[in-house]
Amino acid sequence: MKAPLVFAAASVLCLAPLGACATVSNIPGSAWPAETPVPLGQAVRVGDLTATPIKVVEDSRCPMNARCVWAGRLVVQTRIDGKGWRETANLTLGQIHTTHGQMLALAGVRPEKTTDHRIEPRDYRFTYERRDDRLGGPPPPPKP
Repeated sequence: MKAPLVFAAASVLCLAPLGACATVSNIPGSAWPAETPVPLGQAVRVGDLTATPIKVVEDSRCPMNARCVWAGRLVVQTRIDGKGWRETANLTLGQIHTTHGQMLALAGVRPEKTTDHRIEPRDYRFTYERRDDRLGGPPPPPKP
């Protein structure tokens, strides 16, 4: 009788860490530093904001080993956390998103798309950046 109980307990302990792979942290303080490429579900600090890629809504990018008439686009549903607020928005690669007086962009994605390989959701890595509202570039340095 002890053997099935021990097996059940061991199974739970072995499988418990796997369940964490598909979850999204609700704790903005557990985010990676800015400009760190992150997978789906992992938060990253972007200035005063925390961005968490939730899911790939669209990946119609032209494969790097093909010729295309249209470059395509990548859209990622992203949870954005600020001081006292949270929103979810679809961010498009290379376009600025403005929220609560701040600007951020989905600045990069890996891997590149190819014609001979389907990208699995777990393989994506996303980079977010804060942007300056005048030039679309990085924010100005803090004043001393």
